[in-house]
Amino acid sequence: MSASTRIAGLGVHLPQAVRSTAETERRLKAENPGLRLATGLISRMTGVEQVHVAPDDWQASDLAVAASRQALAESPGDIDLVLFTSAAQDLVEPATSHIVAAKLGLTAPVMDVKNACNSVINGMQVADALIRTGQYRRVLVASGEKTSVSVRWRLSAASQFVPSFPGYVMGDAGAAVILEASDDPDAGIRASRFFAESQHWAVGTLPGGGTMRTHDPDAYYFHMDGAGLQRAFLEIGPEPVERMLRDSGYTMDDFDLVAIHQVALPYLAPVFERLGVRSDRTIITVAEHGNIASATLPLQLRLARDRGMVGPGSLALLIGLAGGISLGLMVVRL
Repeated sequence: MSASTRIAGLGVHLPQAVRSTAETERRLKAENPGLRLATGLISRMTGVEQVHVAPDDWQASDLAVAASRQALAESPGDIDLVLFTSAAQDLVEPATSHIVAAKLGLTAPVMDVKNACNSVINGMQVADALIRTGQYRRVLVASGEKTSVSVRWRLSAASQFVPSFPGYVMGDAGAAVILEASDDPDAGIRASRFFAESQHWAVGTLPGGGTMRTHDPDAYYFHMDGAGLQRAFLEIGPEPVERMLRDSGYTMDDFDLVAIHQVALPYLAPVFERLGVRSDRTIITVAEHGNIASATLPLQLRLARDRGMVGPGSLALLIGLAGGISLGLMVVRL
């Protein structure tokens, strides 16, 4: 049995190529001559200026592998289990974790953990449980989000623009976290809570590859009720965060970093205000990187470390938000 589970390695891969929001709008207008799209509308509504775009011949596994190589360079050693934790996937079968392990030359057991934009934080939850119970000692949690393949560029009608809108600000990225057993009871994952309001599952979907619309070519694009998703998260409100902090004995002032999943810039200030989060303890990633799904929280952790906001012994609160809908909370001592 392990006293705790600590983060031993961290990697984030951002593709070199970027697509500006202005370029996105120009392409939409070129491919849909009848679309009346005000110049700058997307950036004004979301605050997103650009997104990263992976090469055409890269798969979700390639993004995960690139990030994993960084994490393994930072924390060399055997890996006992590989978890692929992403909204994206290479294939329906087999599990993408097999492909990641093969590309890394690993022979460890594998499995996929999938829960939309909360996939990484849920993967960390699973790894923590398996490490604490002694089944594994070092687990690689890897994500590859290639959302660019699900952007709807050609609209059959102007009415498709609004439900397709979230896809235009989603970017590609890879992320990896190595979790390992620690004898230090004060290190690593200190507390976690997870919640779901699954009656709202239909507010955001990407049906392609599932059994509902197996052969429907129109099912491979993002379809989201943005207003409905916002209402659903507002229904949850700050109470789960406040309750977890009460139960675990922390306050917002205890955290050196509060990392939160980011979909659009205008939503963040009200959320931070309601939670009592100081602006100097957060990192805004959505403007320069867009919504990178489950890679968002690892990116904020890495940027905070690179900027000197956190270091060994720092305390971070991870807040994951995902379609479905679900909320994940995790307190980590770095």
